[in-house]
Amino acid sequence: MAVVLVKNKILAIPGSLRKESSNVKILQAVKQLYALQADMEIYDGMGALPFFDPSLPEDAGPQQVVELKKYVAEADAILICTPEYVFSLPGVLKNLFEWLVSDTVLSGKRVAYIVAATDGRKTFESLDLVLATLVQQPVPEERKLLLRGARGIINADGAFTNEEIKQQVCGVIDALLDTNSYL
Repeated sequence: MAVVLVKNKILAIPGSLRKESSNVKILQAVKQLYALQADMEIYDGMGALPFFDPSLPEDAGPQQVVELKKYVAEADAILICTPEYVFSLPGVLKNLFEWLVSDTVLSGKRVAYIVAATDGRKTFESLDLVLATLVQQPVPEERKLLLRGARGIINADGAFTNEEIKQQVCGVIDALLDTNSYL
């Protein structure tokens, strides 16, 4: 009897709109490293999301929001990699979360996050609070990583420049892919 391996479907969400941001590069490197274990899609629709408007009816929301919720619903797990802007979450990432708060689409999902920034502590703390609300459970410690000094983590070939950082990132992804761990 043949063993069939089912790949996890991961929705990767960068907290930056810049195509060449360190955070996007980290997600691309992870996608390449884990190509055999997971189908990872890097979400690129964040810039098209309108400002959150809670007065819009759930069933008649903007098409971009409907698509976002569909991507989240179809994913087995969510991976966020974000910078820190002015000691906080980037506005576009917060806007994305606000569109998801009115729905239970993230409830019970396996979630991991990496904050790759010059400092990043405030964004790290903010993500803990926001994601505990959206997922309805705290994110396990092994699925969180604060990478200070994000520039230069990925080289021109798309590979990690530091083996220790690569192992830290892989530890987070391995924990995210562990279906035996709680949410």
